[in-house]
Amino acid sequence: MHTQKVAITIPKDLVAMIDDISKKKGLSRSKFISMLLREKLISERNRHIKDAYDLAFSDESLRKEQHNCARWFGGLGTEEGQEW
Repeated sequence: MHTQKVAITIPKDLVAMIDDISKKKGLSRSKFISMLLREKLISERNRHIKDAYDLAFSDESLRKEQHNCARWFGGLGTEEGQEW
């Protein structure tokens, strides 16, 4: 994994908490902070995707169209199913 050094300013109380927890976990400060940032960024990305999905499907006409399409596909492969 490629890494890059960055300099950030963190309040002393957070540094103390980071050092305490990272020591208990047997991790370096950098590794622990990187893990926390990765978890937070993934969570933010997933929230953004969910918000975009919710916004798209808040449109009633789109929701009905998707529901009808899903029902149509659900009938494929059965005697009663749709034909191409």
